[in-house]
Amino acid sequence: METVFTPLQSLAGGALIGAAAVLLMATLGRIMGATGIVAGLLQPANLSDWSWRAAVLAGMISGPVAIMFVTGQLPAVQVPVSTPMLLVGGFIVGLGVTFGSGCTSGHGVCGMARLSPRSIVATVTFMLTTGITVFVIRHLIGG
Repeated sequence: METVFTPLQSLAGGALIGAAAVLLMATLGRIMGATGIVAGLLQPANLSDWSWRAAVLAGMISGPVAIMFVTGQLPAVQVPVSTPMLLVGGFIVGLGVTFGSGCTSGHGVCGMARLSPRSIVATVTFMLTTGITVFVIRHLIGG
């Protein structure tokens, strides 16, 4: 499997994520952590709390549709693992989010911007674990 280097698309995506996080903090005073947004959507405190969470989630989901309108086709997505492996991976991510008190978007984007020591440690842990996992799968296991 080849990893494609896409610096301009990555920069644009990162800028959009950062702008969305700043707008959410500036307008509602809320952190843009994806798992916290989804968790609050499933168990909202009140209707207004549910509404902004639903709007953010709809914005996240509508990205591929917007690309389709601009380019005429949906983005190509290749998932090189089986469905059971996706389920196992999702379970592991869920455990990590629970024990880490947040996800990569909450810690890595918002927490790092606030210089939160807990988020800095969490983000370093995410990055190291990702690097080790990719190395083991690609070079030791041969996936």
